[in-house]
Amino acid sequence: MDNGRRLVSSGSPLEPRIGFSRAVRKGPYVAVAGTAPIGEDGTTVGRGDVHAQTVRCLDIAEAALAAAGASLEDVVRTRIMLTDVTAWEEAARAHGERFGAIRPVTTFVEVSRFIDPDWLVEVEVDAVLG
Repeated sequence: MDNGRRLVSSGSPLEPRIGFSRAVRKGPYVAVAGTAPIGEDGTTVGRGDVHAQTVRCLDIAEAALAAAGASLEDVVRTRIMLTDVTAWEEAARAHGERFGAIRPVTTFVEVSRFIDPDWLVEVEVDAVLG
């Protein structure tokens, strides 16, 4: 049954294992899941570098948005999750490089850890088309 729900996969082996999609579009709404700094080869990008990891997370999220028919200009909310919130300025710099003119609402939060201990940041993105 087609209920207007479009699932976007990044090809991660975790997606079918956990039962999630990189992004889901339902009507004009697109949600991008918590996106970790994973490179094309499956390894962590930018080990020890919050800015580089945030850039990679945003690259992945932007590709997922595009696959769902959206763009950064459609983003209305971002969530930046850090294992060390005192490094927020490095994540904020990467966020500002992409969203300085778009200015979605955003939240920075500290979490105790991620699935991979090398991940310092994950990013979630919500967009609305139209």
